[in-house]
Amino acid sequence: QLQASGGGLVQAGGSLRLTCAASGRTLSISGYNMGWFRQAPGKEREFVARINWSGGTTYYVDSVKGRFTISRDNAKNTLYLQMNSLKPEDTAAYYCAKSISMRAVGTSDERKYDSWGQGTQVTVSS
Repeated sequence: QLQASGGGLVQAGGSLRLTCAASGRTLSISGYNMGWFRQAPGKEREFVARINWSGGTTYYVDSVKGRFTISRDNAKNTLYLQMNSLKPEDTAAYYCAKSISMRAVGTSDERKYDSWGQGTQVTVSS
């Protein structure tokens, strides 16, 4: 499974860097599209950002464009989400996941992702 970390409590305008690491020796993110999702209390989980298997293409939900940056290091089997200019509405549990199929067409549909692990909580105070 994938394990997200790096969350915490930060003031509005601050920054955090989330990391997603594959646990165990059998799970590799190489060749898979990767995505970040988040779920705020009382709300459904929503797509945040995705990056294709090679790292050459990224896509963001409108609300985080220009503030968040998704990246990956296949050699380290790790995914990142740099979050700047954080807002209270970014408060949520953040999850990472990989596409079910290798070299798949990019999608924001969470049903096309698997290997969900425990999320990491991000809390932004005003």
